[in-house]
Amino acid sequence: MAKKINIAIIGATGFTGLDLVLLLSKHPKAKILNLCATKNVGKDVSFFDKRIKKKLPKISTINKINWEKINIVFLSMPNGEAQKLIKKLYFKYNNLKFIDLSADFRISNATNYKKNYNSDHRAKKLIKKAIYSITELEKENIHNFRIIANPGCYPTSIQIPLVPLIKKNLIFTKNITINSKSGFSGAGKNFKKKFTHKNIYSSIFAYSVTNHRHVVEIDQELSRHTKKKIKFTFNPYLLPTFRGILTTIHVDLKKNKSIKSLRDELIRFYQGKKFIKVMKLNSSLGTGDVLNTNMCQISICETRVKNKVAIFCAIDNLVKGASGQAIQNMNVMFNYSEELGLK
Repeated sequence: MAKKINIAIIGATGFTGLDLVLLLSKHPKAKILNLCATKNVGKDVSFFDKRIKKKLPKISTINKINWEKINIVFLSMPNGEAQKLIKKLYFKYNNLKFIDLSADFRISNATNYKKNYNSDHRAKKLIKKAIYSITELEKENIHNFRIIANPGCYPTSIQIPLVPLIKKNLIFTKNITINSKSGFSGAGKNFKKKFTHKNIYSSIFAYSVTNHRHVVEIDQELSRHTKKKIKFTFNPYLLPTFRGILTTIHVDLKKNKSIKSLRDELIRFYQGKKFIKVMKLNSSLGTGDVLNTNMCQISICETRVKNKVAIFCAIDNLVKGASGQAIQNMNVMFNYSEELGLK
């Protein structure tokens, strides 16, 4: 397929939007026709991110988009907004594809969506027409859908290591403990309004202890992939760093299973998947090597308690946790190599 695909990005000046613009501006098959935002209309996108060197269209409003010309639209909007726009466009433009980076199509049940996000879903009939896609877990199914619900960053770092191990029945599913530490970019550009604690740039902060928004998503997807009821606790932390997630998962080994069997299964499951790297057993792991990449690194470590294992997973929340995975999903949608524009 020699032709380039025409792209619109809505929400182009947020943290995720800017990473999308940067990556797509270098993608050999991408042609960005529209960059949209509600503020700063008429400005160059490079004003917001000096890394973006390519000459691109100026920031405009959504009503400037000629939908007849667009092949795919990336929506990096506040929760509740993408569903309204997709509802207007889905049946009118039959060739138009959508990748939504908000939570609007992640929850497969409209009642659960309302409980979690405190508002009615405005496009209930389209929920079944969307696929929730961590690319490595859904590659074979992406082609059947025009709406992709791009996963949350925390859930990506949790599902990639856990799904294969639960499917293979290597660990107990009744008592999984998950702690995830994220850079503050995960909270979006208005993070200072969301997190009003002191010293945000020099302290660690635990939040949403009883029920973080991503718990419903993690619950739904672990059960969908494994056909098992999983019991876990989840606690997120905000770090005084801009980007990156380090997730720690404590699990109990099933009888006669070894720590080596966990690593072997992850290697087998993700064989040929260029963005998943399983480290040697008991390797130290941080976010340093994954920042500004679409990589996911996993390390499985023994603990001082017999049969209790610590699994570490590191991703960049803005790339593998958002924009990079969105492009990976787009590549599969259009039959390109998964790695195109992401190396």
